[in-house]
Amino acid sequence: MRLKPKSALPGFHLALGYTLIYLSLIVLIPLAGVFLKTAELGWQEIIDILRSERVLSALSLSFGTALIAAALNAFFGTLVAWVFVRYDFPGKRLFDAMIDLPFALPTAVAGIALTALYAGNGWVGQWLEPLGIKIAFTPVGIIIALLFIGLPFVVRTVEPVMRDLEKELEEAAASLGASRWQTIRLVLLPSLLPSLLTGFALAFARGVGEYGSVIFIAGNLPYVSEIAPLLIVIRLEEFDYAGATTVAAAMLVLAFVMLLVINGLQAWSNRHKVRHQALAQPIQAGGAL
Repeated sequence: MRLKPKSALPGFHLALGYTLIYLSLIVLIPLAGVFLKTAELGWQEIIDILRSERVLSALSLSFGTALIAAALNAFFGTLVAWVFVRYDFPGKRLFDAMIDLPFALPTAVAGIALTALYAGNGWVGQWLEPLGIKIAFTPVGIIIALLFIGLPFVVRTVEPVMRDLEKELEEAAASLGASRWQTIRLVLLPSLLPSLLTGFALAFARGVGEYGSVIFIAGNLPYVSEIAPLLIVIRLEEFDYAGATTVAAAMLVLAFVMLLVINGLQAWSNRHKVRHQALAQPIQAGGAL
């Protein structure tokens, strides 16, 4: 009988046991409770709840705005990280510290500040509304709130990887005749893609479940600017626990599926990155010559 080799790390089984117990108490059991409460309803009742126009509108608004905001943050967050890594300018440390402000700022404070800024009588809103551009109490306002709270996730995920990128690769590509766009697309982007997808997934996940910064600027109008987390709170206030958990379970399933797809893309990009690095070594050597 072959014996399994002992792990080089002592206490593996004990650490694994504590990890599983902790994850079960903090994550698995509460999530299981949501599905068990939902299961008290029959399938037809669950389908009727999820097919109602108000629930579909809230779910599509939450996931749609989170997806748009995460995509915008993926682009502009990468640009911000590039500026912080590649350039020195006055006040750089101050602006770099401000990126982390949404992590520390209470979300309700962010929502109030954004509403005061973009409302019809706000500093910005008073100039936009005469032009027919309304931001507060619309889905556009929700996207702006999600941009605010999601930007640090992309910047702080992409920035360390960008710092590790070798400038010699860019110089080698330029010496071989590559344009700036070709260098970005063929040299930099393959290396940044895994971290970029990670930042996108984190910003998206935060945006789907965001509540405090959104409810103030959204206006919470049913079928217009009512998000799914708020609908869950409304159902709880109506003592409709089964209805609330049904909407929550739907959000969990949809978020899990979308994050699973993103993780699949991230795994593919990691494999592509390994192949890219293998191909980049001859290019770097050729540029050095």
